[in-house]
Amino acid sequence: MRLLQAMAGAEVGGAEAFFVRLAVAFANIDMDQRVVIRRDPVRARALRSGGVDPLELPFGGRMDFRTRPALQREIDRYKPDIVLSWMSRASWATPKSERPDGYKLVARLGGYYDLKFYRHCDYLIGNTEDIVAHIAKQGFDRDRVVYLPNFVHPPTRPKASRIGFDTPLDVPLLLGMGRLHENKAFDILLRALVDLSDVWLWIAGEGPEAANLSKLAAELGVADRVRFLGWRDDPDALMQACDIFVCSSRHEPLGNIVLEAWAAEKPVVAAAAAGPASLIGDNAAGVIVPVDDVNSLTEGIRDFIADPASAARLAGEGRRRFEDGYTQASVVTQYQKFFERIS
Repeated sequence: MRLLQAMAGAEVGGAEAFFVRLAVAFANIDMDQRVVIRRDPVRARALRSGGVDPLELPFGGRMDFRTRPALQREIDRYKPDIVLSWMSRASWATPKSERPDGYKLVARLGGYYDLKFYRHCDYLIGNTEDIVAHIAKQGFDRDRVVYLPNFVHPPTRPKASRIGFDTPLDVPLLLGMGRLHENKAFDILLRALVDLSDVWLWIAGEGPEAANLSKLAAELGVADRVRFLGWRDDPDALMQACDIFVCSSRHEPLGNIVLEAWAAEKPVVAAAAAGPASLIGDNAAGVIVPVDDVNSLTEGIRDFIADPASAARLAGEGRRRFEDGYTQASVVTQYQKFFERIS
């Protein structure tokens, strides 16, 4: 079986990071694949370090007259059995096979997108059951939609040094990670810190809200207990160093970061955005609180600090769920079986 993947995502993001993990995982099992990406030296370097040599194309806007013909030429040359497109722009740029015995065009969706760029696809992948239901509600044939989850890797790096980030060794440490965007609700997490006087917070990520969040931390009087770490390529080291992982997001279709916390066996407090609510919904592998509710988020964190045995029990259940359904081996096998079924 021959697989061609096309990715035209942003510089950073959960889908983009998972794409790299999956492409490298396919390379590790010697799957015959060709990878085409939007020009990005960081992503290209990450792929090559994992044994994948990508073709880079512009994947520009309406005036980009090069990408679609170049992608079609690559498809004609490579003759894949399956083409897997990632994100709207790559799906728009990837043509459907005109031959009855040609390749199957599959798009992977990691959010609640309008299907206008995807209706020409033969199959769609949703990475949560709720996204699969969303796709079906828009009229796409349910028999041509499949749920395939993401995977994350368990920690491999030693825990990050608190001393290196000027953080006391004997204080409860929270960790938040993600793009510094209003969807992630880091403003709510900062406000929760006001009534957690002995607690410190690391926030790892970059984005348009960076200056506003730094200003808010100062206005709230918590800046001395907050460390903005910028974008990091060692989330597992940060996860190892924290006591509690907090996902405060207003909008989170899946929540890779919850899976990463589970893999590191860390207790999770998460706002009830769609992804984390689906993962933790029964409160047996973490605690779910209402979105945009500072008091409930504060109480969820405080309860974990006051009851470390309960925190450890929920963290252990999270680790069990990770091992049961979100490891590389499990998810790659599911992709293989799906490809074999449709090819």
